[in-house]
Amino acid sequence: MTNFIDYVKIYCRSGKGGAGCMHLHRAKYLPKGGPDGGDGGKGGSIILRGNRNLWTLLHLKYQKHIIATDGGKGGQSRSFGKDGEDKIIEVPCGTVVYDGETGEFICEVKEHNESVILLKGGRGGLGNWHFRTATNQAPRYAQPGEPAQERTVIMQLKVLADVGLVGFPNAGKSTLLSVVSAAKPEIADYPFTTLTPQLGIVSYRDGRSFCMADIPGIIEGASEGKGLGLRFLRHIERNAVLLFMVPSTSEDVKAEYNILLNELEQYNPELLTKARILAISKTDIQPAESNLQQIDYAQLSEEIGIPVLPISAVAGTGIEALKDALWTELNKEQNQIIEISHAPIDITAIERSEPTIREENEDEQQTIYLNEVEEDWDLDKYKGIGWDE
Repeated sequence: MTNFIDYVKIYCRSGKGGAGCMHLHRAKYLPKGGPDGGDGGKGGSIILRGNRNLWTLLHLKYQKHIIATDGGKGGQSRSFGKDGEDKIIEVPCGTVVYDGETGEFICEVKEHNESVILLKGGRGGLGNWHFRTATNQAPRYAQPGEPAQERTVIMQLKVLADVGLVGFPNAGKSTLLSVVSAAKPEIADYPFTTLTPQLGIVSYRDGRSFCMADIPGIIEGASEGKGLGLRFLRHIERNAVLLFMVPSTSEDVKAEYNILLNELEQYNPELLTKARILAISKTDIQPAESNLQQIDYAQLSEEIGIPVLPISAVAGTGIEALKDALWTELNKEQNQIIEISHAPIDITAIERSEPTIREENEDEQQTIYLNEVEEDWDLDKYKGIGWDE
């Protein structure tokens, strides 16, 4: 089970306002003291707050209900009711919130200590002291508090990075990230070694640096749910530059690049407006008669309209030239402001793809492990075998 959780669905409810008090003052020498009912307290709000020390939504994975406290009732002698306690939800920077029923975008938290009121607590009701007039000197009514607000929300984490790595499995993305930064992603000679996004800080000249994100590999048909699907592409929506990586062992570099480009377009057409660089990786392992000798980088760059650079993360060749190209793109004026429009999400599709990768034949008998708590199991189908006795 992974500790990187970038999707949670929770139920939130703010506190309702306390009712105002209806009270008429009575004392030994003041039998008709008039109204003195106090106001009710304000209900607690649900507040999101960015925290740069968090990098995942794991702390919210099993916290399915977040409820703020209600405001207290007003009292006599114009005593105010106690305000409800706000519930502050700490989230990593880059968290986007959607409505859990409609999929509509609600808000996003991008900065450290940035606070967003997700659900506002109800206002407390006014006591009858507020309603006294010359013609109504003893009002026998008070105002009720405002009701609570409730909402089911979906939180998605979209990591904040300057450069996003895009490529097929085993294109050398993790190797490159481990070479240019201090990140230690898993590296192996089989596909899908990277199952969660990895971040690394790339050092540049004169103490400057930028952040690079390694996204799990995409395959042809990912937009249809093949492989790991496109669920991790949300993490490159805020990247200023997309670094495409295609190995030099590929039979057709241009064709693989176009496949990757098409999968990105299926996910979000806005991704195609970002600056792109193509890196031809693994140039150190090619024999003399291989496809490497046939690649014309200048011609390929002219055909696809973006810079093309040969690199070898293992041998260290082309790395500095790649950093220079990335830094140049990052500092271009059109790439400085990274604003994306959060389109509504398809609730049914995302809930189908988020919890688990389903098998083709769902009717086949499955093995149940008692320590596997990642999924919400349907226990009804196991009744009659001792669990409900």
